[in-house]
Amino acid sequence: MFSFNLSPETILMYLVRLMVIFLVNPLHESAHAFAAYKLGDDTAKNEGRLSLNPLVHIDPVGSLLLLFFGFGWAKPVPVNPNNFKKKRRDMMLTAVAGPLSNLIAALLGMIALQMTGAFREMPWLSVWSFRFADTAVSGSSIGYLYWMLYCFVDINITLCLFNMIPVPPLDGSRVLTWILPSKAAFWVIKNTRIFYGILMLLMFTRILNIPLYYGVWYAARGLIWLVHFLPEVM
Repeated sequence: MFSFNLSPETILMYLVRLMVIFLVNPLHESAHAFAAYKLGDDTAKNEGRLSLNPLVHIDPVGSLLLLFFGFGWAKPVPVNPNNFKKKRRDMMLTAVAGPLSNLIAALLGMIALQMTGAFREMPWLSVWSFRFADTAVSGSSIGYLYWMLYCFVDINITLCLFNMIPVPPLDGSRVLTWILPSKAAFWVIKNTRIFYGILMLLMFTRILNIPLYYGVWYAARGLIWLVHFLPEVM
């Protein structure tokens, strides 16, 4: 007989991945769809992507990979730049909407951590230096709640910063092509596959981990500074 002894850590790991699939990814993708719609392109709206329903944003293969292996993807939002009044600018704004939604979600999560007293109960949170252990969550339900909120904030900050890297096909590349002269922007778009290959290499060799780690740390500390006064105000 097979026996499955799932530890609390393992269960939490899968819960976090499900949170990404059913909450974070739909938020990011629907933000792209909403921005495109407001800027004049109803392609995503007509395909039902202007929704927080996770089922319309799930890519089956990408979601299974994310659930069982920790990496994956959602279904990209379709955008027709021909419907925009100013193609390059509006493509940039549509792209930035996704990371911006993650930043707002991270801020809301940080507010929840502050208002629930997580920073007082779990001092390790105040320096945003998390190392999972039984002592970190104290084996209590409230400790696990804090851990889930921490992961929610951390994931959203990570996705925001990662997607703003100015390399195709990430959202940040749209900011880059908006800033660059037309010829340079066309060259970047033309060589998307090359940049994508370089990005994959940096990801699989984990070279990106170091700058992302420090980026997330500084961003989290900034959000902590923004919300630290809330208990006094309330």
